[in-house]
Amino acid sequence: MSRSDAVALGLTEDEYDGIVQIIGRQPNAVELSMFSLMWSEHCSYKHSKKLLRTLPVEGPRLVLGPGENAGAVDIGEGWSVAFKVESHNHPSAVEPFQGAATGVGGILRDVFAIGARPIAVLDSLRFGEPTSERSRYLLEHAVAGIGHYGNSIGVANVGGEVYFEAPYEQNCLVNAMAIGLVRTEELIKSAAAGVGNQLVLFGAATGRDGIGGASVLASAELGDADASKRPTVQIGDPFEEKKLLECSLELLQRGLLVALQDLGAAGLTSSSSEMASKGEVGLEIDVRKVPLREADMEPFEIMVSESQERMLCVCTPERVAEVLAVCERWEVGGTVIGSITDTRHMHIFDDGVLVGDIPVEALVDDVPLYDLEPAAPDAPLYPAPVATISADQAGDPRSALIALLRSPNIASRKPLFEQYDCLVGSRTVRRPEQADAAVLLMPTGSAIAISIDGNGRRVASDPYRGAVEAVLECAANLACAGGEPLGLTNCLNFGNPEKPHIAWQLTEAIRGLGDACRALDVPVVGGNVSLYNEGGGGPIYPTPVVGMVGELPDPLHAGRTGFAREDDAIAVVGPFTPRLAGSELAKLRGDALPTQLPEIDVAAVRAAHEAIRGAVRAGRLSSAHDIAEGGLLTAVAESALLGGMGAVLELGESDVDALERLFGEGTGGFVVSGAPDALRALGEHVALDVIGTVGGDALDVTVAGESFVLRLDDARNAHAALGELFA
Repeated sequence: MSRSDAVALGLTEDEYDGIVQIIGRQPNAVELSMFSLMWSEHCSYKHSKKLLRTLPVEGPRLVLGPGENAGAVDIGEGWSVAFKVESHNHPSAVEPFQGAATGVGGILRDVFAIGARPIAVLDSLRFGEPTSERSRYLLEHAVAGIGHYGNSIGVANVGGEVYFEAPYEQNCLVNAMAIGLVRTEELIKSAAAGVGNQLVLFGAATGRDGIGGASVLASAELGDADASKRPTVQIGDPFEEKKLLECSLELLQRGLLVALQDLGAAGLTSSSSEMASKGEVGLEIDVRKVPLREADMEPFEIMVSESQERMLCVCTPERVAEVLAVCERWEVGGTVIGSITDTRHMHIFDDGVLVGDIPVEALVDDVPLYDLEPAAPDAPLYPAPVATISADQAGDPRSALIALLRSPNIASRKPLFEQYDCLVGSRTVRRPEQADAAVLLMPTGSAIAISIDGNGRRVASDPYRGAVEAVLECAANLACAGGEPLGLTNCLNFGNPEKPHIAWQLTEAIRGLGDACRALDVPVVGGNVSLYNEGGGGPIYPTPVVGMVGELPDPLHAGRTGFAREDDAIAVVGPFTPRLAGSELAKLRGDALPTQLPEIDVAAVRAAHEAIRGAVRAGRLSSAHDIAEGGLLTAVAESALLGGMGAVLELGESDVDALERLFGEGTGGFVVSGAPDALRALGEHVALDVIGTVGGDALDVTVAGESFVLRLDDARNAHAALGELFA
């Protein structure tokens, strides 16, 4: 096949020439299709792999790090928690229900591919402003897809985040994170081994859905003809995946497998070649042995189809009958499609006729890696947001608070969470909106806290410090629940890295992630990179999404967000220096993004996390909530609404402007409540300022002598504004 064929499949002319040089001839249709997928951005990370190598990947509790389907950390007594986050952005922008649903299915397979039983899902979503009909459509159908898949398969959706910003109008983000539980000794890797061992494909039959998903759809900018890409979006079946899950775990528990891999992006091509690469072996595959939904499929279509709910395993010849018997019992259609060789080549046959011959290294290890050419932009990349409140509203604290509670980025997510089952599995100790992090009971008697976070607008303002903030925000959420971070996964959502300003955003953000992880001693266990998230409207905000797993010894002492006891003292804790620039109130006012965020004393922030975590674990705090979007007063209002109790606040004179003091944002701040003696004890370890008392049915606020009152009922009505989208 020619250069023009290669370009049509997403490769460059130089890459095509490199392929010809590697294999010593022109590739045929099967071979070029396989190269187009494995050398795509989505599969090869060719613009980000060098940067990812700078992230810290070692830690005392790390069991499984980057390079496998999911990472894992040790939680004691022979148990490990597996977790990973991945994107399904482009498919969701084209077909939101199936795109989001199969995103959940794919991340679940990543977890049970290493032998872990999935126990929870979280999601991180970004859409354009909800005033847009397109954004409302994408939101409604993506949420429905997430709920459909997770609820049907029986995995609890325990939290997440949703943001609305104009730069996501054309290119929404759908990131899904899965958590699994496994006996450490039962973890399995994906490296194929044993010459003569058999390749068994099991699960759903293969069709044409998803062909080209990783190259044509996921590794290029979206254009005006997005609808034409619908055929590349996979179609999911959660009930088929439930059978696949149980079959996979039984095969592993019975010790029947040498290796296991899920079929995700690039389908059979990526799963088989990556297994061969890790095991330093070759493979023979006969595509005519693959069970098909459509009998007339070409060999290249079979090799690159991304049909869902499929797994590939390696077993010894004497175990084949047992493996197929388990597959038959679970009705997942196991079939031997090939074997392991010592050739270090991928040999693809069509009913015995050789139709593809590629060195494994050429597909997986010799992918071209590119050096970025980052350059900070000379002018702002993003226009100022459209103002949604007047100057008078923004200048009046009571009106500003109501506007913030109504704003799409702060309003209650209850209309979304109600579509998800957060209790299935009976492990959920803290459900969405009860705490800053979800808390799940572990078989050891301890618990884990899990959270997922990111703020694209802050990263767009300052990629380095914004990424540091994302890590610290996620760790702060764990601290409020009493959790100590054990590991981190990330999903890096950016625009076109071939553009210098996007390359600069990506480079700076990864530098920030690495520095923050090292400062917290938290290893990166794996993750995902999603680039080319832009279309005719320009790039998305650079959006590194961070997921963390932490441990807490006693689930009975898991922290809560809501006020819990009348007459408790309320305090601001931590090295919190609020600034309005880049804040949610600044967005509502229509302010342009700043070009720099304030310096962060990460050591001081870490010390605050440790102090909060210790107080929560000791049961000395009635509530703990980190200060994030909307600033101090919004955090107090959220704690009041969740606890059903008001507050009387008295903030004295300060050098900081009242609006900045109440609504400015930054990192390192917490709102806590508890007995006065308990707060005094906490204040011996970290900066603490008592600002009020829990009680009543209103927020009664005095700042520098100026007062206002907002009834909780009025605040609650404002906070329920997101429900109007689902009315």
